Amino acid sequence: MATCFRVPISMPTSMPASSTRFTPTRLRTLRTVNAISKSKIPFNPNDPFLSKLASVAESSPETLFNPSSSPDNLPFLDIFDSPQLMATPAQLERSASYSQQRRPKRPPPDLPSLLLNGRIVYIGMPLVPAVTELVIAELMFLQWMAPKEPIYIYINSTGTTRADGETVAMESEGFAIYDAMMQMKTEQINTVALGAAVGQACLLLSAGTKGRRYMTPHAKAMIQQPRVPSSGLRPASDVLIHAKEVMVNRDTLVKLLAKHTENSEETVSNVMKRSYYMDALLAKEFGVIDKILWRGQEKIMADVPSRDDRENGTAGAKVENRF
Repeated sequence: MATCFRVPISMPTSMPASSTRFTPTRLRTLRTVNAISKSKIPFNPNDPFLSKLASVAESSPETLFNPSSSPDNLPFLDIFDSPQLMATPAQLERSASYSQQRRPKRPPPDLPSLLLNGRIVYIGMPLVPAVTELVIAELMFLQWMAPKEPIYIYINSTGTTRADGETVAMESEGFAIYDAMMQMKTEQINTVALGAAVGQACLLLSAGTKGRRYMTPHAKAMIQQPRVPSSGLRPASDVLIHAKEVMVNRDTLVKLLAKHTENSEETVSNVMKRSYYMDALLAKEFGVIDKILWRGQEKIMADVPSRDDRENGTAGAKVENRF
């Protein structure tokens, strides 16, 4: 419960005659104290400064009218035995005026939690098991919170391989995220490629809702075959079994990419024989995305020569048609 104190306005009779002459500073102080005395001011009894000020005002109010002994000190600082201009952190924690009103009730959230609050899932690493676990958990949480609301998946990943092509995870990691996306009840899954979408990440990019698959102008998409991880000390029979499993995963990847890009399985299989890089324009032409995210510059991007124009030597004619 808040405590109130009132400062008496009557001047003590024991004050010397010289004190009756008020300087402008004392006069302002007197007016302030008179204004305070007309109303009860609630204060926190745990606050050391206000508690000390209240006790001094009650026992010896003339102390509040006397100037500070040191002109460098702040007003009323002399009433403390060991004046401190800064309160300690422990005092701030115990002060109800601060901790009860302004101190957050819980620690600030991490960045993925802030993005998740906006229904944004960001895949910014290769699809190792820890990343797959987090992405699927976020999708399940969004499904539970609001099944019909749209979801935004931003992708900048090299899939189940590193940038140098070394395998870091099984192909099932990408298929797990893909299956989780297909189980979502929302009718709008927005996928956006930033930087790179390689292998399984390219599949996730193309698996977005039709018409809601985007790519930034300088991002790259790449289709590649699943890679056989290092055999290590495995026996020859196990290496053969693993190789057959990789072939099965390749056929599954071809079918899914053909489904979402609306190309034939033969076309996808042919381009997948070697690493097939696509810029934003080629990815749109191949059917991986639907739109290039370039504010107000889509006409310029549409006039940029394609890979075939550059290889056939007809890029100059297309550029000249722009002028």
